[in-house]
Amino acid sequence: MDGYSNGYRRARGGELMRAEILPDVFAEGLHRNPDGVAVREPGTEITYRKLNHLTNRLARALLQRGVAPGDRVAIWLPKSINAVAAMQAVLRVGAAYVPVDPLSPTARAREVISDCEPSVCVTEPDRAAVALSPVGPVRRLLLGEGVPGFDDSTPAAPIPRAPVTRDSLAYILYTSGSTGRPKGVCISHRNALAFIEWAVAELEPKPTDRLSSHAPFHFDLSILDLYVAFASGACVSLIPEGLSFVGPRLVEFVRRERITIWYSVPSALAMMMDDGGLLETGPASLRTILFAGEPFPVVALRRLRAAFSGVRMLNLYGPTETNVCTYHEVIGTPGEHAAAVPIGRACSGDRVWAVKDDGAEAEIGESGELLVDGPTVMLGYWGRPAHRGPYHTGDIVQRLDERNYAYLGRRDAMVKIRGHRVELGEVEAAVSAHPSVREAAAVAVGSGLQKRLVAAVSFREGSSASLLELKKECAARLPRYMIVHGVRELSALPRTPNGKVDRRALQAICEKEGAR
Repeated sequence: MDGYSNGYRRARGGELMRAEILPDVFAEGLHRNPDGVAVREPGTEITYRKLNHLTNRLARALLQRGVAPGDRVAIWLPKSINAVAAMQAVLRVGAAYVPVDPLSPTARAREVISDCEPSVCVTEPDRAAVALSPVGPVRRLLLGEGVPGFDDSTPAAPIPRAPVTRDSLAYILYTSGSTGRPKGVCISHRNALAFIEWAVAELEPKPTDRLSSHAPFHFDLSILDLYVAFASGACVSLIPEGLSFVGPRLVEFVRRERITIWYSVPSALAMMMDDGGLLETGPASLRTILFAGEPFPVVALRRLRAAFSGVRMLNLYGPTETNVCTYHEVIGTPGEHAAAVPIGRACSGDRVWAVKDDGAEAEIGESGELLVDGPTVMLGYWGRPAHRGPYHTGDIVQRLDERNYAYLGRRDAMVKIRGHRVELGEVEAAVSAHPSVREAAAVAVGSGLQKRLVAAVSFREGSSASLLELKKECAARLPRYMIVHGVRELSALPRTPNGKVDRRALQAICEKEGAR
């Protein structure tokens, strides 16, 4: 195949050899559908052949800047074809990519880039000048300044196969950290491929399919969108960040792009039903709807299932540290008395079980913390010791039968906002950075799209701060979904007998009227 490395070989007869590393997945799409559209973004698209050319050119540019196998490369770009090519180029040279939230405030982007110690940051000229200068000796690959974009289809020389294995680091996804700083989840080629191979077998994508890409690239839901499409030679249509939670525009997007496989957080689907007319519009081309990242209210799912009776629906579950480790297929309309949508049973080659407080495994009908062991479990957190043994999710589940589980809640101070993981400690650290704040604690109130963060704050004597001032303090340090929506001023935070913040009492206080 033009412009591709001879290192990616197929078995005799044309059957695909088992993917050893993630670049092999793109190689399959290139082989199946070289002149088919690989990625679409508003206003343009690119074929597999041209995306391969672009990837090779960017890979050459990375090599010229000294990127070596095992290095990290930060990618701070808008969600785009260029960003997709940059991620594939990093993998092709044997390095690991680190997608940085393009909507992050400068301070947080600097923190992520500094923490992962990249050898190169791929970005745009205007973004680089502002955000990267204080980071340190990070070389830059600036798209638009000497590096051609996706509209230049000139073939590039193939890239020799990099000396990496399935156990090599493939990418790092940064999530909210309980210490007040984001932490990097390290995923190997093996981790990612275990999930991708399961998803391809379960969904049976074809070159004629069109997958939506709703999640930003720094969010683990995006892994399915990109690599399941690549594995089959299908097309993935990128939803711009600004469109992600605009119901009518998303419904229009599904119809215009003729999406066949949709994957998003449940709150996006609920908004599409309530504000976008999804139920009235009908499924159109949709054949599969996947959702993950947060519980789907049964009432809303019942409406969706009734309207789209012929569409396959799967609830996928898994923290970033394991990607998807369980799934539940919604067969028929959930019953009137169903309390929650199950997270289902193990997948991706993983083993899952629930452990009670006494360490014993939960029996049928009992609840406990969900543990995951198997090929999708992360290598560890960047800059920390390697992870060993099963991963403790912190999620409390109920064992429904021999293999199925239902999600009940968290055992710590982590919440989900529109599918994004939010460690309340990070929010509290940002609010507490304001000089007038003596102490602060945060809680989440409401549910679904109405879930919001509220900070309970006690101020230093003689000082105060407005909600706008505290929002600005958060906005300078945190992503938009982690900015507090309201503030409850207290003379002192409620405490338990051992002196810890009484979060149950705090929750009740903040749920009452009066948060400004």
